[in-house]
Amino acid sequence: MRIEIASIKRSFRQCDQCRSSKAAHITGSIARTLLALTFLFSGFVKCVDPLGTVYKVEDYLTAMGGFMADMIPAAGVFAVLLILAEWILGWAMLFNIRTKWTVWGALAFMLVMTPITLWIALTNAVEDCGCFGDAIKLSNWQTFYKNIVLLLLVLILLFCKKGIPQLFSWWAELTLFLIGLGISAGIMGYGYTHLPIIDFRPYKVGNNIMELTEDGVAPKIDVFYTFEKEGESKEFLYKDRPDLNGDSTWTFKFQETRVLQEGKEPTINDFRLESIFWDSDSDDESQVPKRYIYLEDDLTYDILESEYPVTLIVMYDLSKRDRKQAARAVQLYKDIKEQGGICFFLTGSGEEDLFAFAEETGIDINTGSYLYMDATPIKTIVRANPGVVVLQNGVVKEKHNMRQL
Repeated sequence: MRIEIASIKRSFRQCDQCRSSKAAHITGSIARTLLALTFLFSGFVKCVDPLGTVYKVEDYLTAMGGFMADMIPAAGVFAVLLILAEWILGWAMLFNIRTKWTVWGALAFMLVMTPITLWIALTNAVEDCGCFGDAIKLSNWQTFYKNIVLLLLVLILLFCKKGIPQLFSWWAELTLFLIGLGISAGIMGYGYTHLPIIDFRPYKVGNNIMELTEDGVAPKIDVFYTFEKEGESKEFLYKDRPDLNGDSTWTFKFQETRVLQEGKEPTINDFRLESIFWDSDSDDESQVPKRYIYLEDDLTYDILESEYPVTLIVMYDLSKRDRKQAARAVQLYKDIKEQGGICFFLTGSGEEDLFAFAEETGIDINTGSYLYMDATPIKTIVRANPGVVVLQNGVVKEKHNMRQL
C-alpha cells in the first residue's frame, strides 16, 4: 500500500513538472516569436535605408552633446552595429539559435535602449525616435512604452528559455546565422550603393509632391462665451451671445477658446526651392570684393507645375559629396542643358562650398543653375550625395543614386 501511495505521489509530481514545462514552452515561444518579429522588422526597415539610419544616429549624438557629439564622424559605424544587432537578434530568436546567448544579448540591448528612449521622451531632444525608420512613426513616449513591453518579453523569455528546445545542430545554427548576416549585409550594401529597395518616404517614385504639400487639415477651433443669469451659467457661441441678440439680462463672465477637432500637418511641409545667386559688397576696384550668396526667387511652384521634366541633381552637402560621382553629375547636367532640358543643382551647402564647387566645375552660380533647400529635407528626398530626381507636373518620375547612371 505504501508503495502504491509513493508511486501515485511521484506520478502527480511528474504531471506537475510536465504541465510546468509545457506552460514554460508555450509562454517562452510566444515571447520569442513576438520579440523575433519586432526585432526583425525594426532591423529590416533600418537595413533597407542605411543612410537614413546614419542620419538618425547623427541626430542622437548631436542631441546628447559633449563628447558624444565628437563621435559624429563614427555615426556610420554605430548605424551598422545598430542594424546588425537588431537584425541578428531577431533572426536568432526566430530560428531559436543559441537561445541563451541570444536572450542575454537582447536583455543587454534593451537595458541600453530603454533608458535612452526615456531620456528622449522626457526631453524631446529628438523629435522622431526612428525606431521603425520611416515605415512607422511613433511618438517618443510610444517608443518608450514599446521598449518597456519588449523588456518585459525579454525577461519572460529569460525565465522560460529552458522550456524551449534547440531545433538545429550547431553547424545548422551557424549556417542559418551566416545566411541571416549575408541577407542583412546585401540589403544594406544595395541601399548604400543604389537606393533603398523599399522607399517609405513621401518622395517615392509616383508620389505627387504638390498634393502632399496641400493635404493638411486645419484644426477646428471655436470660442465659447460664458454668461450668468440668476445664478445659472451658460455657454454661447459668438453668434448666439445674448448681449448681441438684444437680451441684456445675462452677465458676461469669461470666454474660452477650444480645439474641437485636431488638425493635420501636410505630409510634406518643408519642400521649398529657392534660386541661388551671388554678389559682392565692394565697388572699390582697389579692394578685393567680398562675395556673398543670396536667395533670389522661390521657384517651388514653377518647378512643381512644369509640364516638362525637371531634373534635380541633389547634393545635400557639397563638402561630403562623392567627387567621382559628382564629376559624372556635372557631365549629366551639361548633357541635359545641351539637349534643351531643364536641370538644376539642389544643395543645402553654404557660401564657401558653393563657390568652391562653382569654380571647380566652371558652372557659375549666377547662371541660375543652383537651388537651395535646407539639408534636412534634401536628405529625405533622396538617399545619395549626389542623387538625381526627375519631376514632372509635380510627380516624382525617377530617382537614382548617381552610381546607378
